Amino acid sequence: MAVPASVAAETLRTLPGDDVRQVMWRFSDRYDLQMLVQSVRSAARSTVARLVADGARNSHEWTPQKNELLKCFDECGATGVFMEPHQGGFIEGPKNFAMALATFELAWVDAGAATCGLASHLALSPIHERGTQEQVDKYMSLAAPAKPGEDRVPLRGAFALTEPIPYVGVDTGMLGGKVRVAEWEPGKEPILAVEKRGRFITNMGFANFVAAAVDSADERIKGSCMIILEDSDPGTFDRGTPTKKLVHQLSSTSDPIFSLRVPASRIIGGYAVKNGVIVPKYSHDEVIAAVFKHTRVPVGVMTSAKLLSAVEPVIRYQRGRFRGAEQAKPGSMRYELGLQVRQDVLHRLVDVWATGEAGSSLGFATARLFDELDPLEKEKTAILAQKGIAGGKSEFKLFREVNQRAVELVKLRAKPEAERDEKRVAELEADPLVRYAVLDSASGVLCPATKLWCTGNGATVMREAVSLMGGYGITEDCPGFLGNKWMDAQLEATYEGPEAVQRRQLSVCMTNEVFLAQYETWIKELRQVASVKPDTGACELASAMTLWLYTYKHLVVATDANGEKLFQGPRQGVTFPLSDALSWLMAARSFVLDVLELERKGPENAVVAEGLPGLAHFYEDLAHVQCARAAGEVGRICAELVYGYNKHPAWEGEGRKACYAAQELEELEDVIPGIGSYAVDVIGKDGSHPTKAGPCASCVSVQDFAALRTKLDGCLTGSRLAKDRAAEALAKVMIPEALDYPA
Repeated sequence: MAVPASVAAETLRTLPGDDVRQVMWRFSDRYDLQMLVQSVRSAARSTVARLVADGARNSHEWTPQKNELLKCFDECGATGVFMEPHQGGFIEGPKNFAMALATFELAWVDAGAATCGLASHLALSPIHERGTQEQVDKYMSLAAPAKPGEDRVPLRGAFALTEPIPYVGVDTGMLGGKVRVAEWEPGKEPILAVEKRGRFITNMGFANFVAAAVDSADERIKGSCMIILEDSDPGTFDRGTPTKKLVHQLSSTSDPIFSLRVPASRIIGGYAVKNGVIVPKYSHDEVIAAVFKHTRVPVGVMTSAKLLSAVEPVIRYQRGRFRGAEQAKPGSMRYELGLQVRQDVLHRLVDVWATGEAGSSLGFATARLFDELDPLEKEKTAILAQKGIAGGKSEFKLFREVNQRAVELVKLRAKPEAERDEKRVAELEADPLVRYAVLDSASGVLCPATKLWCTGNGATVMREAVSLMGGYGITEDCPGFLGNKWMDAQLEATYEGPEAVQRRQLSVCMTNEVFLAQYETWIKELRQVASVKPDTGACELASAMTLWLYTYKHLVVATDANGEKLFQGPRQGVTFPLSDALSWLMAARSFVLDVLELERKGPENAVVAEGLPGLAHFYEDLAHVQCARAAGEVGRICAELVYGYNKHPAWEGEGRKACYAAQELEELEDVIPGIGSYAVDVIGKDGSHPTKAGPCASCVSVQDFAALRTKLDGCLTGSRLAKDRAAEALAKVMIPEALDYPA
């Protein structure tokens, strides 16, 4: 009987291109964003890449050579992406996703250039988020690129928050900058005197204006505020000494000094005068909270772009490693595949690629979420103003009731259509405050998770990418500038607040009842995905999420061996690792959802559809690898937290009482034959015991955790086979003849 030949499964043909990314990241229907990506990419892989290749990173100063970047950003659209069309921009509506895409393309080549572009938007963000309409229109319009026939140079901005050494970065609430009343003539606008020293301020080499955080040093000014300083203001606008950075040299960074007199109308958001006291509408904390709520996401995407940009150079290096040697003849496996004849380098590259994909998926998902949230936030602000609610306890009280309805909506949406009360769903969805509560609770977790996981874990994995290049990885002429990218990643982990800041926000926001309700529905959704797409790793991810949720609920009520409560703000040894674990889960989930989107919408794109079966198989394997890694990290962290705060039994006291005595076992054998074989810890007649720290810990109170952990370990079945398949695909995938930007 003839045996049919086995048909090899379709696999990855070429590296994914724009059509694939547009589907996965949900902008295949946005022509404006596609053109933005192409334009910024062209600038990044020509002007930016040439600057890096020509050694522009070798100096700390902002040179005329580096200044070419500003004109380049104006021409490619990176400068105008933040503005509305009437202000000189070209994209209408929320722009979080657009900014993330532009940042991704710049960081693919050089993160310093990406930071240079981002910092201009960061300077405008306080004005955009909390400025008066007059401030918004003025500075947005003046910072936009000049229109054809318009004879002006765009304003460039900087954001000055941090304070000088030795206090740099200790606490955003502790300000060294001071503001006083310099002049206040009756019937006229007050003139303020501002004293501010900055540390590590980006864009200062060319900034025309600065959004600076200052605290009152005058009883006629209440509290803190952010204020706009211009280089034409009377006084000292000293751009300061360039910071001697080891990284991000294509961004200008220095330690400025300001001693200026400015009109009170420069207070961001405006002010009121009450009983002879200037009362800013917003404190600097309120402005910063509104700004950092959004701007952390593009920084996370920067590091993920590096990882994905490393894939092609590493494959090229691995395959060409032995070419030219006498032992590697053309046509031989050694000649064609080089290092890729061995599995190790392929498996490690799979980890790099999977991390880059997961980070990008998380970052872009969060950016899209903010694009949904921004209009709702404006609606929410208007509704609260109409109700006469000005934040504080009154807003908190209102949202206690709103959150209950938001939880109800989340749970209703999760029900099968046949059981869902569609009328009630429509009623709840019609309330903008309810929709805001749902999205805001998710963004409160996803935003810091993006910044924490993408930059922190991304920097670690970037080291792995560099190591795959051998010694070539830390040379100036390394293809793809991988050495630079590895070093740059270290700084990105501290931008927009160091990792502790992100963990702190996560530890607070992950307790939100609306988020936890969504989290439980995400677990159910992943179970459903696993039933039809088991190769995505959705099953083990759902099990890991279940384990995390059990751990969280346990820690909230548990105490340590000394009777101290475990889950509380000061116990960052508990809350921070749990935040790390949640970040792993959010990244893996975002990746799985993007893979499903590719399989669902890919057939609609003729370019993607042609090789979709192999592409889909590869991405499922890559997602499976990432889910397995996330499950492993979550299992380890949760086990340490659940078991680690119990006191280990000792051979004396209570621990000894829990052990069998040898004589006792001998007597019980007559009644229960074989019981001795089940006794783990036995005390001999002479008091001897097994050589170890003490009797085995029983941990009876967390037996459910042990069962969940065992189930999670079992869910890892098949994950290494997925890694083998992904590695095999990397050894076969076609790559271009050369990189599309210079070495």
